[in-house]
Amino acid sequence: MKAVCWQGTKDVRVETVPDPTIINPRDAIVKITSTAICGSDLHLYNGYIPTMESGDILGHEFMGEVVELGSDVGNIKIGDRVVIPFPIACGGCFFCQQKLTSLCDNSNPNAWIAEKLMGYSPSGIFGYSHMLGGYAGGQAEYARVPFADVGLFKIPDGLADEQVLFLTDIFPTGYMAAENCNIQPGDVVAVWGCGPVGQFTIRSAYLLGAERVIAIDHVPERLQMAKDSKAEVLNFEELDVGEALKEMTGGRGPDAVIDAVGLEAHGMGPEGLYDKAKQAVRLETDRPHVLRQAIVACRKGGTVSIPGVYGGFIDKMPMGAAMNKGLTFKMGQTHVHRYLRSLLDLVQNGQIDPSFVITHRLPLEEAPHGYEIFNNKKDNCIKIVLKP
Repeated sequence: MKAVCWQGTKDVRVETVPDPTIINPRDAIVKITSTAICGSDLHLYNGYIPTMESGDILGHEFMGEVVELGSDVGNIKIGDRVVIPFPIACGGCFFCQQKLTSLCDNSNPNAWIAEKLMGYSPSGIFGYSHMLGGYAGGQAEYARVPFADVGLFKIPDGLADEQVLFLTDIFPTGYMAAENCNIQPGDVVAVWGCGPVGQFTIRSAYLLGAERVIAIDHVPERLQMAKDSKAEVLNFEELDVGEALKEMTGGRGPDAVIDAVGLEAHGMGPEGLYDKAKQAVRLETDRPHVLRQAIVACRKGGTVSIPGVYGGFIDKMPMGAAMNKGLTFKMGQTHVHRYLRSLLDLVQNGQIDPSFVITHRLPLEEAPHGYEIFNNKKDNCIKIVLKP
């Protein structure tokens, strides 16, 4: 089969690789009909996530048709059309029982690697390094899905791929980011980053009752898409974001702040140069400019929500501000299984059409070009769907 393979920093190639096979009785094989390039895939593309190996198949946002089932999978049939959450969950461990499926105890066969860095391991993730399981991803013609009785969600007839594909990751990620803010009537929510996750975060904040959402970015097409979602927008290249947020909130600050950027934030001035230099020589793994700014901007007693991916260690954090202002932090990889059914209902009821975020549709063979334009924000690119 054809698959998108990581070969090094800024080097992805479409190669011919062996077809996946059933390994475990709870496995399934899915013929992929749609897949996507995620913003967090760019952290792999740019070489910031450790334990990648040459030839690893990328991709964790994918859906398709079931073509083979292990003997223990009884709730799905061959021919069913399914979406697959990006965290891999066993369904039976303590964390899965608590609906914290991105923390599954049993789905990462390389948990010992993550434990060295983090103390404990999160779940395995499709196509996202050997530290998180070494699983082949879904930017391919076929994929093996372990724990398929838990990880395959059948899609009702009448819904197009593009309406449901993002239930695998970015829609639940944006929704959980907003839910973590404990939004109350009248709240003002500030969102840093208007990429795909940021766009779903904005819409989710309104769905959950925010009165105002203020979106921060510098890419014109992303700011325009945020405006189209009713958000007020700030271009961080044109003004002091902290001062602007104070002015827009009567001096109090946003009730909640959301970092939808993560470890590759673009800082301005000396701070930005400091982070880039330290990251380049691996004295700092992540660039936390947005996180610093969000902590300082948040009102006293407010909430900091972090859906943006961080991979290791950061410094120069304003923990004094966080502690003395009494901030609450909520973060983590998304518990997609918890949200998928309820968000599917929103799609079926016409309350949201997730396809609004798509700007590019490419054949799988053009994935390297897709990575390049997405990474460099060319051609007004916000979200790419690949078609095997």
